[in-house]
Amino acid sequence: MMTSPSQSALLDLLRQATIAAEKSYSPYSGFRVGAALLLDGGQLVTGTNVENVSYGLTICAERSALVRAVSEFGPGIRINAIAVANLNEAASPPCGACRQMLAEFAGPDVMIIFPATTGATTMRFDEVLPFGFDMTLKKNPLGN
Repeated sequence: MMTSPSQSALLDLLRQATIAAEKSYSPYSGFRVGAALLLDGGQLVTGTNVENVSYGLTICAERSALVRAVSEFGPGIRINAIAVANLNEAASPPCGACRQMLAEFAGPDVMIIFPATTGATTMRFDEVLPFGFDMTLKKNPLGN
């Protein structure tokens, strides 16, 4: 079982996500986002959003970090903590697609820190994705 990182460690992870946001390719929206994942082995992996003129092909920072983590450390990774930051001083929890992708590698008790309207907010992953699709349930999340 993974141990939850301290609030200090989560804030450091948020700083790493902010640094990643500085590398954003966002010429269309100007919305610069970074993500940082702390893996259960202690590795830190970051990613940033990469836009495309057709918006639908844009990749979010969270998925960018996740793809990088799998590419570097293999499909057996487990996420211990998640941070999302942006350089626009706006609330930006992970979008639904990112939440579902992260759910493949993050358990319900994994902590996630992200900018909200009241400042940096820390929540359990199952609070940000309460009804995520989970193949381990062998049914849909509502129990039907």
